[in-house]
Amino acid sequence: MARADTLARARKLDRPELAYLVRFPGADGMTDMELTWAELARDTEWVTERLREHGLTAGHGALLTTSGFEGFWGHAVIGALRTLKVTYGIAEAMGWDHRRTAVFHRELDPHAVIGLSAETLEGLAGSADIGELFRSTSVVLARPAAVPLLRGAGVSAALISTVGPALALECPERAGAHVNAAEWRVGERDGQLSVAAGEGRGSPLPETPLGIAGRVVAGRCGCGSADPRVLLAEAN
Repeated sequence: MARADTLARARKLDRPELAYLVRFPGADGMTDMELTWAELARDTEWVTERLREHGLTAGHGALLTTSGFEGFWGHAVIGALRTLKVTYGIAEAMGWDHRRTAVFHRELDPHAVIGLSAETLEGLAGSADIGELFRSTSVVLARPAAVPLLRGAGVSAALISTVGPALALECPERAGAHVNAAEWRVGERDGQLSVAAGEGRGSPLPETPLGIAGRVVAGRCGCGSADPRVLLAEAN
């Protein structure tokens, strides 16, 4: 049987609603919650619009650096890239895989690099000038600890970060990372962020302190979005 036939039959099989069991650290320890396929589809739609705002479109290339345990948001980013018909390569976000990041960056000449970590940058710094490597990349979405390193090297990096089980993604305004208000409620108390599940999420999550230093900005962003934005102390 051809692979295409096998996949076509597999699509007709019933599958459970549960897509992932998401485990994330909070101020009081690890918390688990469920993520359904329907929720993942909505998350993917939201990420698709955020990447479209950055100008990603069919024919572009992208490099995604992520780790297997981050599948709950990595899957949404990959789905968004596929929807936009963007060719992508994937490298591990851990520092030991920095050479693959360098190879993909050279071979793909990507329009976007998504998920750069400080560990990857530290590995690359031993063999390349980070500024020269990424300054010409149109879109650089980096993790909190990597953002100041990149900006210090003259790279106009925007923030991408997990906020508990939610994904925060900065728009081209560079005025804080948006969180999907239709799915999550983010708050702050004494300079620390918290997150709670929105009414549409199947797995309940009451207000949960995250132990992440930052603040929340409400009101409409210059990009037109009314989603709240988080400003992370680590990224400044």
